[in-house]
Amino acid sequence: MLLSISILFILGYVAIVMEHPLRINKAATALITGVLCWTVYSFFAESRETVTEELTGYLGEVAGILFFLLGAMVVVELIDAHDGFEVITDRIKTTDKRKLIWLTGILAFLLSAVLDNLTTTIVMVSLLRKIVPNHRERLLFAGLVVIAANSGGAWSPIGDVTTTMLWIGGQITTSSIIVKTFLPSLASFAVPAFIISRQLKGNFESVENTKQTVSTPRWQRNAVFAIGVCLLLFVPFFKTITHLPPFMGILFGLGIMWMATEMIHSGKDEGERGVLSVNHALRKIDTPSILFFLGILISISALQATGILMQVSGWMDQQIGNINLITITIGFLSAIVDNVPLVAAAQGMYPLDHFPTDHYFWTFLAYCAGTGGSILIVGSAAGVAAMGMEKINFLWYLKKISWLALIGYLAGAGVFILQEYL
Repeated sequence: MLLSISILFILGYVAIVMEHPLRINKAATALITGVLCWTVYSFFAESRETVTEELTGYLGEVAGILFFLLGAMVVVELIDAHDGFEVITDRIKTTDKRKLIWLTGILAFLLSAVLDNLTTTIVMVSLLRKIVPNHRERLLFAGLVVIAANSGGAWSPIGDVTTTMLWIGGQITTSSIIVKTFLPSLASFAVPAFIISRQLKGNFESVENTKQTVSTPRWQRNAVFAIGVCLLLFVPFFKTITHLPPFMGILFGLGIMWMATEMIHSGKDEGERGVLSVNHALRKIDTPSILFFLGILISISALQATGILMQVSGWMDQQIGNINLITITIGFLSAIVDNVPLVAAAQGMYPLDHFPTDHYFWTFLAYCAGTGGSILIVGSAAGVAAMGMEKINFLWYLKKISWLALIGYLAGAGVFILQEYL
């Protein structure tokens, strides 16, 4: 049984990694893999009722993550539909190349901690198209945005899916992840930014302003942006005050956001609201990604329920031993395969009685899994988004950006280890 489930999971994993060559959406593969793993477990188990109870228990944990992502995606989509991000992007006026490197990098670093690395990358690359006319130079900026967005997401409990998973799972707390990973994350972004800034000189040529008139009135744009950001920032406080799961906080925030937008557009009928409505936002969010997370998380739960992850954990402890090497290796792997299943596997391999909440391993894992994906363009959602928007070639990124991301990743890991042992 264990061998069959392991083979199914590996085959499913390979199909997920080979999504583009196979032309099969990874969400479909993940869902099939998850169901098949539990089906095999059910066939070979002594009691199928026990398997059903286990699955129900794991599904409760998975649902918390999915509902959190759903709520956060809708809030962000509503901000974007109301042109809320123009509040930030309109204030960038400089044409100095070196200043713009740092400005866009710092903005992506901070913005992704509040939103997420994917949304931040989309916003920043859209901004760069209006400021940087030369496509070759813009690729360097886009590469830095990927690094900065992933680094920024790693030090916030709501900035990256993996940190959110660890936060909801009880492995990390808000204060711990911010305090322990902020400086390492800053180093992983600042080192590549410094190197890229040395490669650029002078100013950009003036670009004709082709920006379309914003359809949303300024007061509505500012109001929705302020409400949305405040509600996202409120979620950690809600969890601390009520001790309820984070998805309760984001659902509460979504309800407030829904009411606020309904009141703002109360004088319009459903057709006039159009893209500004929550109904449209629900249709536009990335539902395949949510289904992918569902499939991969129930696949991992099958490995956990059958004891496979515990065996893998024991093997890694015996063969590698050093906790720093284990965690850094997971970070490297996240550049090749999706970091979500890697973190989910780590949560299953190391229970809280082995590594308690806020243990060194969990905070270091949050950093490594969050920033390691920058090493390859396909290693993170932010990289894939930039790749599609700017038609970034895989080999170009490997040659121009990967080594910078690697240096930043190792620099941040060094800072993390140093600050812990000092």
